[in-house]
Amino acid sequence: MSYELTIEPLGQTVDIEDGQTILDAALRAGIYLPHACCHGLCATCKVQILDGEVEHGEVSDFALMDFERDEQKCLACCATAEGDLVIEAEIEEDPDSMNLPVRDYRCEVTRIEELTPTIKGIWLRPENGASVEFQAGQYINLDLPEEIGHRAFSIANPPIDAGEIELNVRIVLGGQGTTYIHESLQIGDTLNLSGPYGRFFVKKSANVPVIFMAGGSGLSSPRSMILDLLSEGFDLPITLIYGQRSRQELYYHEEFRELASRHKNFTYVPALSDEPEGSEWDGFRGYVHDAARAHFENDFSGHKAYLCGPPRMIDSCISTLMQGRLYERDIYTEKFISAADAQQVRSPLFKSI
Repeated sequence: MSYELTIEPLGQTVDIEDGQTILDAALRAGIYLPHACCHGLCATCKVQILDGEVEHGEVSDFALMDFERDEQKCLACCATAEGDLVIEAEIEEDPDSMNLPVRDYRCEVTRIEELTPTIKGIWLRPENGASVEFQAGQYINLDLPEEIGHRAFSIANPPIDAGEIELNVRIVLGGQGTTYIHESLQIGDTLNLSGPYGRFFVKKSANVPVIFMAGGSGLSSPRSMILDLLSEGFDLPITLIYGQRSRQELYYHEEFRELASRHKNFTYVPALSDEPEGSEWDGFRGYVHDAARAHFENDFSGHKAYLCGPPRMIDSCISTLMQGRLYERDIYTEKFISAADAQQVRSPLFKSI
């Protein structure tokens, strides 16, 4: 059974299946509703019900309080329709968004490669010659077996190579999903994925120099975005500042060095925070934000910055960028998070992002 879901102020009506969440129905119709944790914990996807009834689902009492339920509010990531429904959401038009609808894909694992001692590259090819249409910087949800559920992973390849999706997966101590990928997943296995998700992409219409700051497996999205920009002939300065603890964890290092040698507008600044003294490393020693401050001489004005990595790295980078005259409107961070991280979706340094 399906119902009609009308989304204001767009005035657009889409189908919503019985048991399907409001958020999923909107995304599959190519309509972006603000969201973050997708677990009913962060309240980013809160919408107003104008007409109709919903089943609220499993939501946190802190994310959706009793008085808000009385005021006919709900969380789109958990709420399901009990009939035709009209909602109102805060939707901002973004000239750089392609508003791609979410689709489902059955994929074969075609390659598994150890990129570092803790990060594996996983390549997935959709069946029947399909390709996953996405914007560089977006992510997919990967369905894992053994009742693990789905996990979100950024896409590491550029959109021009959409016939095969690359994921860079860092193993997390005690993490059921990443442990399965690292220890059990085999070439030839088939998995389901859905996507694309997320609003993390380059604001190309701004036509200004860009800075990418990444740590760990947070390199995935910047790599996709950088390769996309270079393939399109973007000629303004592009700077990647990428941090790891040691040289053995620094992956795609040679690729970025080669790109920098071929593209005069691309600069690559690797930084190692815990490389042993006396090693052959002659690059920057320290954290990503320190490397950025040194490279730009503490002046980031006139740029847009895109940040991916652990929460502490993100906060340190935000603080450094703001001290160097780059502010909230020009700083973007990756949005997908786990249920465990849902309460930390926003940096305290941000008012609205």
